Amino acid sequence: MHKKTIQHIIVLLIVFILVNVVASYVYKRFDLTQDQRYTLSEAAKETVATAKSPIVIDVFLEGNFPPEFNRLQSETKQLLEEFSAYNPNIKFEFINPLEVDNAQALQQEFAQRNMNGAQIEVRENGKVSTETVFPWALAYYNDKSVAIPLLKNQLGTSTEERVTNSIQNLEYAFADGFNKLITPKKRKVAVLKGNQELADRYVANFLSTLKDYYFLAPFTLDSAAVAPNKTLQQLQTFDLVIAAKPTQAFSDSEKYILDQYIMNGGRSLWLIDATENKIDSISGKTFAFGKELNLNDFFFKYGLRVNPNLVKDVYSAPIVLAQGSEQNSQYNRYPWFFSPLTSSANNHPIVTNIEAVKFDYASTIDTLPNSVKKTVLLSTSPITQVIGLPYEIDLDQEIPDNLQIVNQGPDPNRFNAGEKPLAVLLEGEIPSAFTNRIKPFSNSEDKKLSTSTKMVVISDGDVIKNQLDGNRPLELGFDKFTQAFYGNKEFLLNTVNYLLDDSGLINIRTKKIAIPFLDPQKTAEQRTQWQLINLLLPLGLLAIFGFAFQYFRKRKYTR
Repeated sequence: MHKKTIQHIIVLLIVFILVNVVASYVYKRFDLTQDQRYTLSEAAKETVATAKSPIVIDVFLEGNFPPEFNRLQSETKQLLEEFSAYNPNIKFEFINPLEVDNAQALQQEFAQRNMNGAQIEVRENGKVSTETVFPWALAYYNDKSVAIPLLKNQLGTSTEERVTNSIQNLEYAFADGFNKLITPKKRKVAVLKGNQELADRYVANFLSTLKDYYFLAPFTLDSAAVAPNKTLQQLQTFDLVIAAKPTQAFSDSEKYILDQYIMNGGRSLWLIDATENKIDSISGKTFAFGKELNLNDFFFKYGLRVNPNLVKDVYSAPIVLAQGSEQNSQYNRYPWFFSPLTSSANNHPIVTNIEAVKFDYASTIDTLPNSVKKTVLLSTSPITQVIGLPYEIDLDQEIPDNLQIVNQGPDPNRFNAGEKPLAVLLEGEIPSAFTNRIKPFSNSEDKKLSTSTKMVVISDGDVIKNQLDGNRPLELGFDKFTQAFYGNKEFLLNTVNYLLDDSGLINIRTKKIAIPFLDPQKTAEQRTQWQLINLLLPLGLLAIFGFAFQYFRKRKYTR
């Protein structure tokens, strides 16, 4: 070999070795995607930055999947690689839950953690089949573990849309799971008692979820009558107050305590019923009446009003009714316009990418002009009717009427109320409801304007209410009669996270990722065409190259 050639090879080897040595010390990834999908948010980085011990993640997304789930699998892998690149303590493994050695023990753990499998529809060559996948991850850190859902369920969405929404939610799902493992609980949440709020078993599921993030404690305002200042001081040790469907009116002392708690920066979540259903003892009929909680002036001063009325929304959840008797009973679904399925067109992080939230007998909320910033989080569909009270709720009249509307279309002269707010966020400096009023008790630190604070008012207390199976609380948002899941739990959890400024993770939810998918119909129609192209095109190019090579070779050596 020529001496100069040997020198070139040696130089190339030295350069190759130097590049690898430098690369072992200097690491850099470039995200060239338009939506920056592989770039972690600052909040996600802050969450994992403090992990000093290994975080081990088992991802149960291995097996034979349809193309959409292969995309979810690859996106999950790439996201975890990004987390691992930022903090090498994050280690992960993809596992097929159906092929592990201890499959039965794993299935039991899935059941204990409510990690249910998802039924997915697979379309291939015009054939439709159903498969079960377990789109979950289990993360372990020191002596703690947490289940991380990878697939978001949304009513009325195709598999592609579910996967797209799930991929958009991946970074938040993992960051939220890591936050539960790494970050110790700091904030304190008071759950109001004493004004006949929902019983514990009806809020058990949401509170059990909330306790993974915060310290929870019941708090009663009963002592407001005898020791109001002490009650106020005790309430101010909490960061957030939750009022879950109170049915007993608040006294002025209780309202003043809550008002001054808010004036001192306390956050609050109100789930208020402005109506109640009663059975008339004479006629036996059910009527809806207005509910007086003595909170109208309270909210009015803050900038909103929960109206004593009912909303009928054509876009609503069904009701299940039994027909027949005893063993001949049949359960049928009927449209029930008193259960609006609400969503939001805005991109606020609380409501971004969540399932529709189910309300029952909700009232409208009016936002009033003042300096407080107001954001409508959830509202009805545009096809609504607002009903004044009292109103008779008669199934024998409502069901045929609703069926006729569904079959023939709503009367535009009747369903003309438009979108009505049902959940509103207030932010900023809120004026005291007791400004220029006689105070119910003496408070030396009376404040007329709050420090910057937040509160959310929802015009239906049942949004936080879980159903029961016997005495066992079911997951909030699950309707055992229709077997449908709604977004109540996620909405309320996001709301609490946002109210408490919980490490900014909630802002990750606004991240938008564009996921292109193949058109299954076009794919099936053009399958043979593209198979032939993929098979014949390389052979044709190879043949052209061979003929050209022979042609030029003969031409060169025959001269």
